[in-house]
Amino acid sequence: MVGIAGFALRHRDLNTIAEHLLRLLNKLFHISPDGHFARALLHMVSRITPKSLWVFALVVLAYTTIRFVEAGGLWLAKEWAEWFALVSGAFYVPIEIWELVRHPTWFKWVILTVNVLIVVYMAWFLMDSHRKKREAKQTGAAS
Repeated sequence: MVGIAGFALRHRDLNTIAEHLLRLLNKLFHISPDGHFARALLHMVSRITPKSLWVFALVVLAYTTIRFVEAGGLWLAKEWAEWFALVSGAFYVPIEIWELVRHPTWFKWVILTVNVLIVVYMAWFLMDSHRKKREAKQTGAAS
């Protein structure tokens, strides 16, 4: 939905849309339209170019496609999807380390630790599963 919204917004005045969003946030959550969040949002919106909006939308759609392919493969219990999930989970570790080096917080440490534990567990599980399948084939072939 975010990627489609990115495509839909490419010919719109983003400053006007941001101002409408800020008014809505003010009504719903009492976020001040003159506060830090509002100024930061308006500053970010002013820096968006049509090209950067296209790139953002394409990246979001590519990411979504990858996640749906992975989910479909896992749903169908395909072995390649398990390895794909391992690789895609491990992909975030360097990014998390980079963020931790730039601005360390306890929350980033928790995120990194949990992700590393998940990746290690998945790797162990897949290697153990692969070993058991290989042993079962050898046992079946020896019979």
